[in-house]
Amino acid sequence: MKRILTGLKPTGEITLGNYIGAIKQMLKLQDEYESFIFVADLHALTIPQNPDELRDRIKKFIGMYIACGLDPKKNTIYIQSENEFIPGISYLLECTCPYGEASRMIQFKEKSKQNANFSVGLLTYPILMAADILYCDACFVPVGIDQKQHVELARNIAERFNNRYGKTFVLPDALISEVGTKIKDLKDPSKKMSKTEENPQGVISMFDDPEEIKKKIMKATTDSDNTIKYDPENKPGISNLMNILSVLANISISKIEEKFQGCGYGEFKKEVAEVTATEIAKIQKKYEELIKSGILDSILDEGISKSRSLAQAKYQEMRKKMGVTRL
Repeated sequence: MKRILTGLKPTGEITLGNYIGAIKQMLKLQDEYESFIFVADLHALTIPQNPDELRDRIKKFIGMYIACGLDPKKNTIYIQSENEFIPGISYLLECTCPYGEASRMIQFKEKSKQNANFSVGLLTYPILMAADILYCDACFVPVGIDQKQHVELARNIAERFNNRYGKTFVLPDALISEVGTKIKDLKDPSKKMSKTEENPQGVISMFDDPEEIKKKIMKATTDSDNTIKYDPENKPGISNLMNILSVLANISISKIEEKFQGCGYGEFKKEVAEVTATEIAKIQKKYEELIKSGILDSILDEGISKSRSLAQAKYQEMRKKMGVTRL
C-alpha cells in the first residue's frame, strides 16, 4: 500500500469548514493509503506563538480529528517536534537547496512582503516540509492548489539529492484534494470559513457550544428574496447554508429545495441550526470521552516511535552519503 502524509498546522480553531471541506476527505484517504498524519507544530513557529496556547492546540487538534473519525489503527499519528531527526534531515536538505529556489516560493514572497522582519524560518519552512515528506518516503501529499508548489519543491530537492548522492528518496507527488464542499463565512459568504478569521460570528468552531452554533446560523447573512434556491453566485448566503445541511444531513440539494419550497428563511435556518448543533455536539461528546480516557498519549507515543525509527534511518543514510560520519 502506498504511503500518504498530511500535516496539520495548529493555528486558529478547527472550524465546520475544516470538517466538511478537509477532514471528511481525509477519512476517505485513510482507507486507500498507509496514512501518516502529524501536527506541524514547528511550522507554526514561523510567526510568534503564545507557548501555552500552542501547547493546548496541539492536543486539541489531534483529539478533535480523531473524534471526527480519524482512525488511529489506520494512521500513524504524531507530533512533528517530538521527532528530533526531522530538523536534522531538513538542515541536510537545506544544504542542497539554492537560496533562489527557496525564495521563489509564492507564500514566502507574499508573507515576507507583509512583514519586513520575517524570520529565517519563514524562508526555510518549505524545506522542513520537504523533510516531513521525504523521511518517510511518502508517495503522495494531499494539498490544496496553494500548497502544490511546496510539494514540487520537495520533489525537486529529492531528485537533486538522488542524482548527487545516489537513490535515497521516493519522489513525491501532490495529490490535489478532491473538490469537497467549500463552506463559506456565515457573515461574508464571498470568502471561505477560516480558522484564523477575525470575526468569530462568521465562523463555527468545532468547540462552539451548541446554543452558540444555533445563534450564529440564525444570524447568518442571506438575502431579501426569501426563496430556498441553490444559486451560489446570486444567493451565496443561502447556498452556503444549503451546503452545510446537505453534507451534515446527507441529503441532496434538490431534496432540500423540494422540502423547503414555499418556506421562509427563518424556518430553513432553524433546520440548519438544529442539524449542525446536533452533529457537532455528537463529535464534541466523542472528543471529551477521548480526552478523559487518557488514550491520546498512547496514540501519540506509538506514532512517534514509528516516525522516529524511519527518520533516524533516513538521517543516518543521508549523513553517510554526504560524508558527515566518522567512518
